[in-house]
Amino acid sequence: MSCHPYDVLAAQRLLPVLRNADADEAVRETRTLLAAGCRAVELTTSTPGWAEALARTVPLADAHGRPALIGVGTVTTAAQAETALDAGAAFLISPYPAPEVRAAAARRGAVFVEGGFTPGEIAAAVRAGGAAKVFPAHVGGPGFIRSLKAVLPGAVIIPTGGIRPAEVPDWIAAGASAVGIGGGLPAGPGELAALFGGLAAPCCCAPGEGR
Repeated sequence: MSCHPYDVLAAQRLLPVLRNADADEAVRETRTLLAAGCRAVELTTSTPGWAEALARTVPLADAHGRPALIGVGTVTTAAQAETALDAGAAFLISPYPAPEVRAAAARRGAVFVEGGFTPGEIAAAVRAGGAAKVFPAHVGGPGFIRSLKAVLPGAVIIPTGGIRPAEVPDWIAAGASAVGIGGGLPAGPGELAALFGGLAAPCCCAPGEGR
């Protein structure tokens, strides 16, 4: 099965954003998430040794045996983008407009979710890559996403920042494709699996199909 990362995110709906103390911790948390039914995980360049963690988690599979999609967030320079892509990142995410990352992603044919907050920044990101990260999302709330989708109906919008797991359905109802969550995820494996299972939408494509 070959699914575009945007389709995987739309089916998963909650994108864990990991900021860990070191690579080992990032790998452990990623393994826990994958075992709980998560398939796409965002590591971040704020984690010491993030490139090592990326290389160690890219070969992993989720609980259903599907290849994990490990992306890298807080990517703000071309050097970070190249390092992430060389290590096998499935997608890149920036917290704000990052022209040099956009250019690096374009050169490599990589999936890049560019960050922004104003309608102009978000529209520019969508025009370039079809998607935008809205950050810090809690400032505008779900109503802001609803307004953005009214003028960008086909956009993949991923609000991130200050959102609790229990609030994800409200953001999805407002038009978000997925929601980035950096904290507050359940610690227990059973609760974590229930969270992902309760949010999951039908998988993006049938076997043999892609986007």
